[in-house]
Amino acid sequence: MRLWTLHPLYLDARGLTALWREALLAQAVLLGRTVGYQHHPQLARFKAAPNPAMAIAVYLREVHTEAARRDYRFNAKLIGHSGPVERIPVTEGQLDVEWLHLKEKLETRDPTWLKQFLNVLRANPHPLFVIVPGKKEGWERASPGNQG
Repeated sequence: MRLWTLHPLYLDARGLTALWREALLAQAVLLGRTVGYQHHPQLARFKAAPNPAMAIAVYLREVHTEAARRDYRFNAKLIGHSGPVERIPVTEGQLDVEWLHLKEKLETRDPTWLKQFLNVLRANPHPLFVIVPGKKEGWERASPGNQG
């Protein structure tokens, strides 16, 4: 499961579709509708939010907005109730690790898509997140540069 801190605009078609599916799974976990993935590290920041279910719904809404912008047909009816939520703090180190991780994936999977972002030094975050100083998050397992 990868719930990107990065704004979904950076994801290629395959990545955006995978994010949609994985965020829907995360929503099911946070709503207690599945027994799997309960302790997945990617869920830590959502579980720490005052209203985890609403936070993942806000996250999903932005993924849906990006999909709609590209004329993809993701079913918005699958998104739970959302409303105003506090932005979730995530470190700048985490954002940087994810940006490197995604660029490595795109170099292999979709270099044409990656070309439009070659001049981006630091990617923008998903609007749910507010970036704060610090190294990568403790729950992060990716190590860019060592990925296959």
